[in-house]
Amino acid sequence: MVEHLTLASFKEKVFDFENNKDWKFEGNKPCLIDFYADWCGPCKAVAPVLEELKKEYGDKLEIYKINTEEEKELSSVFGIQSIPSLLFVPQDGQPQMAQGALSKESFKQAFKDVLGVSE
Repeated sequence: MVEHLTLASFKEKVFDFENNKDWKFEGNKPCLIDFYADWCGPCKAVAPVLEELKKEYGDKLEIYKINTEEEKELSSVFGIQSIPSLLFVPQDGQPQMAQGALSKESFKQAFKDVLGVSE
């Protein structure tokens, strides 16, 4: 099941931006963060794909969702201008942002290339 993050859970599981200036990933496995809104058509199209990917990849990675309407501070920290915006966070290294509704194959390619995770 894809997990929804709040400001507090984001700081605990991904990045505590209030206490760290430089990127420091807090998680113990790579993750994808989907910045979305309930009214967004492309976001709705991505949601079932993310649920399928979570089932297929299981414990190899985390998939999180952040509602940009409810978590405005998180959206502004990452400069979210359009949704869906997808943040790929590898275990080591810098996160990478992608925008727009990606296909399932594009997600799998990014998981492999950016996160170093295969099925």
